[in-house]
Amino acid sequence: MISLSADIVSGDRRVPAAATAARAQRIAGGLQALGVGPGDCVAILMRNDPDFLAATYGTMLLGAYAVPVNWHFRPEEIAYVLRDCGARAVFAHADLLATLGAAIPPGPAVVSVPVPPEVGEAYGIADDLPELPGAVALEAWLAGCAPYDGPALPPPQSMIYTSGTTGYPKGVRRRAPTAYEAETTGRLRALVYGLKPGIRAVLPGPLYHSAPNSYGVAAGRLGALVAMMPRFDPEGFLALVEAHRIDTAFMVPTMLIRLLKLPEEVRRRYDVSSIRHVCHAAAPCPAEVKRAMIEWWGPVIHEFYGGTETGPVTYCTSEQALARPGTVGRASPGCSLRFLDDDDREVPDGQPGEIYSRIDGYPDFTYQNDPDKRRAVERDGFLTCGDIGWRDPDGYVFLCDRKRDMVISGGVNIYPAEIEAVLHGLPGVQDCAVFGIPDPEFGEALMAVVEPQPGAVLEPEALRAAMLPQLAGYKVPRHFEIRTGLPREDSGKIFKRRLRDPYWEAEGRRI
Repeated sequence: MISLSADIVSGDRRVPAAATAARAQRIAGGLQALGVGPGDCVAILMRNDPDFLAATYGTMLLGAYAVPVNWHFRPEEIAYVLRDCGARAVFAHADLLATLGAAIPPGPAVVSVPVPPEVGEAYGIADDLPELPGAVALEAWLAGCAPYDGPALPPPQSMIYTSGTTGYPKGVRRRAPTAYEAETTGRLRALVYGLKPGIRAVLPGPLYHSAPNSYGVAAGRLGALVAMMPRFDPEGFLALVEAHRIDTAFMVPTMLIRLLKLPEEVRRRYDVSSIRHVCHAAAPCPAEVKRAMIEWWGPVIHEFYGGTETGPVTYCTSEQALARPGTVGRASPGCSLRFLDDDDREVPDGQPGEIYSRIDGYPDFTYQNDPDKRRAVERDGFLTCGDIGWRDPDGYVFLCDRKRDMVISGGVNIYPAEIEAVLHGLPGVQDCAVFGIPDPEFGEALMAVVEPQPGAVLEPEALRAAMLPQLAGYKVPRHFEIRTGLPREDSGKIFKRRLRDPYWEAEGRRI
């Protein structure tokens, strides 16, 4: 039997831990009957919903990989993930299935999950959704599933797909941990996320992202309560904290910024004294935002830096953040760091270099179907996320750039190459460059500088409208500049740094 301790609260529902465990056992039995076994993949295309966790736990019982899929992806992007991971089954909210239609590749069993009222209300989803041919309704499928009664096999982590510079996401396939690795991973998560038996956790971020997924799955196993938010709302978050005496949370800086934007009388209306540990990551957090949150909630704000591939490689407490504004902390326990130049030579403290890390006892990974990309991010056993940073003489790490031009907007990873490819295909576009610029709410916002073809007249709104059918909405730039004579290197490649740097220099950011 699977061991779960946390009740799950979602909207007006409270699902007891025993009910989630029983549902997971039945899901595991149904998946086993479909032939799912160790190492296989089961895709989950759902918003935050207790059944997301039940499907994850059921998949893990079989030693298989739960593959959360970003539901913001366009149908062709989702289809790519399903094909790439070789999904044996797909659990998806009914409205998302209706949108996908024929884009679902042949092969996987498709289970249609009803949209809960709280999710439907949050996203304005209609009740009368058409049935997708070939899909089976969740409750009807479960009725024919015998509970799994075999041993719980060593579970790997969920396989998270991260965006790639080619526009295609990469699946981070981490092997099932050994006993030692499971213990190491558990200690790290306990440190950075504040996980311990009996916690009362809130899950305001989407479960398809790496850190919220890791946090939420672990909290369900050992906590007393997990309160899910269908989508983040700042005042709703405060109300949840007060109503359920929440003590633990994982957030992204955009959420903290939105909380601080609430009127003072609204902020004072809610009792948040139960909070003891809030961890944030996934995007740069302005030092003034962190200081304001600490002044409001006390020294309970923690941060880690890392990635889906590397795990949490640094950790920072409130006290450290106040003493050294801008730091992401020091190396996590068991983690070694290197800062390398373009020739893979270590740079001295105080000088920027690409950050490489290795955590002793952290289970290794490969990229699904692409071991060459895995080798490309490693140097002598150390891994990189492509970030540039520096370390002071006391070991505190500061981030200053991303070598591979990744943009993190509101905690979401976005790579410009995919967006540039779409722009290049639009009529009248000669060339373009897409990059991140400072944004007070999202950390970064997308800027597209577009060079028109001779004689062409381009308008930002027309470009934006032409891109929307081809890209997820959050990948469409918020800012456009139309200009000729873009700065270029001798090779003819656009010198993107010359376009981007003035925005960051105005912020005083070191690059």
